[in-house]
Amino acid sequence: MASQAEPRVAAADESFEGVSPDAARRLLLGAVEAFAERGFHATTTRDIASRAGMSPAALYIHYKTKEELLFQISKVGHERSVGVLAEAADGGGSDAERLGRAVRLFVRWHAEHHTTARVVQYELAALGEEHYEEIVGLRRRSEEILRGVLESGDASGEFEVADIRGTTLAVMSLCIDVARWYSPSGRRTPDEIGTLYADLVLRMVAPQGARDGQGPATRSTG
Repeated sequence: MASQAEPRVAAADESFEGVSPDAARRLLLGAVEAFAERGFHATTTRDIASRAGMSPAALYIHYKTKEELLFQISKVGHERSVGVLAEAADGGGSDAERLGRAVRLFVRWHAEHHTTARVVQYELAALGEEHYEEIVGLRRRSEEILRGVLESGDASGEFEVADIRGTTLAVMSLCIDVARWYSPSGRRTPDEIGTLYADLVLRMVAPQGARDGQGPATRSTG
């Protein structure tokens, strides 16, 4: 077991830089590591405290329950990912440029923060009802941002999307799933994966003529 002077948290996730005091932040990082490795239900508060280099009793000074830790992780993670998506979608340019940028940066975030993102995206069912509803609201915001770009592009003729809602969910799923399989030792960097996925999504929504090779293919941009 790690000593209190030497916490076992593997790496600091910059998503939690604004959390204070430091002990509360260390507990969040320890919980992220434990939940990602063992799952929420198999993780004990002792596991979390040990990874943070603290005693189990110290955990309750900052968080009332293990579920509250999960909620804080989910809230911070969703707020960060929504912020990335919103900034990318509002960055100007054509609808294709906005969509390509949004997908690329959203995917990159899920790769760069894959450990946190796995917990955020795949432990949702473990939240209590009130916390669950708050997090679902943030997830809906992500969907609304992407749907807005798709609707704009479809209305202008830049895209051809028969089912806006279904396509939005498909794009969201594609982006989020990167957190499940991404490994830092893999062949592609987070930015390379983001660029690849942006290109795939733009091809998915391109007008039929472009998909059939009768017009210029839409490419993603920075």
